[in-house]
Amino acid sequence: MEFDAEVSKQYDRGIRRSLPTYDAMFRMIQAFLRANVSEVADVLIVGAGGGTELTTFGTRNQNWTFTGVDPSETMLSVAQEKCLEAGISERVFLHEGTIDTLPNENLYDAATCILVLHFIETYVGKLEVLKNIHGRLKPGAPFVMVSKYGDPNSDEFQERLNLWKNYWLDTTKLTSEEVNEMEESILSLSFLPEETIVQLLQEAGFVRIAKFFSTTLFGGWICHKE
Repeated sequence: MEFDAEVSKQYDRGIRRSLPTYDAMFRMIQAFLRANVSEVADVLIVGAGGGTELTTFGTRNQNWTFTGVDPSETMLSVAQEKCLEAGISERVFLHEGTIDTLPNENLYDAATCILVLHFIETYVGKLEVLKNIHGRLKPGAPFVMVSKYGDPNSDEFQERLNLWKNYWLDTTKLTSEEVNEMEESILSLSFLPEETIVQLLQEAGFVRIAKFFSTTLFGGWICHKE
């Protein structure tokens, strides 16, 4: 998916419709991170474009510093603008690219990878990202991952997909045809069943894996580096 300038500007509104509990999710993630890091912490944000993680956590945790990684220049520009407006830029380093191209070898106190994994097409590609995150963390560090998930061929997934579609129809002026077009785009992403996502996290080296969140097509997992 190409995050061009227009998509980047509309992302905040769209994600809150696609994931109705978006803001509550971030409150839960922050509570998990706060409970598992010290007052001073260096946090890795994978998929930092858009800036929500940076501004949410940065404004409420004055002694945290952040490294934000994202391959999209336009999304990172949105994040940079938000960090400037929030007054946290001096505590944020933004890197255009992927984790394996980070110019430093820092080990981080915590990491998040929110709404990224479903854009990576292959199992091997997803595993590589998770292993790279694991390798950048201090022992015992907390990690949070949120992704679209499920088996598109299952009845359970179809029920969740129908709810997702009905929510858009109920809360917007979009037509059925327009929502059906959105559905086609969504189904072109790489979905994995929950058990496969847990397997990926285990294979990457994470332990104490627990699902903490689920809304329509999205699920979230908390875990720790060994």
